[in-house]
Amino acid sequence: MAFVRQVNVKSLTEGERGLPKKPVDSAFISFAGVQGDFNVYRHEKRRDDPDSALLIMPIEKIWELNSEDWPIKPGDLGENLTTSGIPYDSFEIGKIFTAGEATFQISRACDPCDNLFLLPYVGRSKGPEFLKTMLGRRGWYARVLKEGRVKAQDQISYTGA
Repeated sequence: MAFVRQVNVKSLTEGERGLPKKPVDSAFISFAGVQGDFNVYRHEKRRDDPDSALLIMPIEKIWELNSEDWPIKPGDLGENLTTSGIPYDSFEIGKIFTAGEATFQISRACDPCDNLFLLPYVGRSKGPEFLKTMLGRRGWYARVLKEGRVKAQDQISYTGA
């Protein structure tokens, strides 16, 4: 069974970026993104592009990175939904999923950026190596097709392409 392992947000905090995000029991996902979450990159660089409303990362990819000695925890990479039970490569552009009350469509892969240097186990010294490690493994952006509340342990289902 595929499900939402964790819902993650980070509120707007002066001088900080959008990661790591912290777990919450549930959140309302709107067309603009997850309520209570602020992502500087999405807001300033992507101009609140609805194709960047939601960032998704499978826990299985985090575990893979852990096995490579990167101590990543859910939320560290800035994802809003940490999923379980759906392989990373199954999140393809155009695929539609439902979780809780919300429906979303994968819009693009997330490229690694130097904001990841802010993670305490990365820093400037390991930053370039970490960016290379994260190429093709940073997660997936999605646009929201139907707004609604999503909570940890909600089932995720593939609903079409």
